[in-house]
Amino acid sequence: MSLKPAIAFHDLDPETGWEPVPGGAAGVEQKMLSGALDEEAKIGVRTRLIRFVPGTIAPHIFLHDYWEEVYLISGKLVNGCDAQGMGGTEYTAPAYACRPPGTEHGPFTSKDGCVFFEIQYYLGDGHGS
Repeated sequence: MSLKPAIAFHDLDPETGWEPVPGGAAGVEQKMLSGALDEEAKIGVRTRLIRFVPGTIAPHIFLHDYWEEVYLISGKLVNGCDAQGMGGTEYTAPAYACRPPGTEHGPFTSKDGCVFFEIQYYLGDGHGS
């Protein structure tokens, strides 16, 4: 069984193909690269780019039951701010995070905007399934 189909190298347009993250804060956008994550069946893997447009505040704490790995490609991202975007710890690209299931993260803000590469997955072994 293949988790994802093969995808050959191809150019990515950094300006097109972005869409709002379902249920996400205004200004948080995604560009799907491959795969799918079924949160009801607790299976799958998805790879995507996430973009915070300048001034975005994602004011809530995130908590999910799948694994998530994030690589900050460009810009600066603040983790742990308050709902108004104040405080927290600022990370400048390049930066990386690995979040096992049940790891609280956020709120987030990005004054000047940022882009990160994200992989989310279920293991199916009782540790993130």
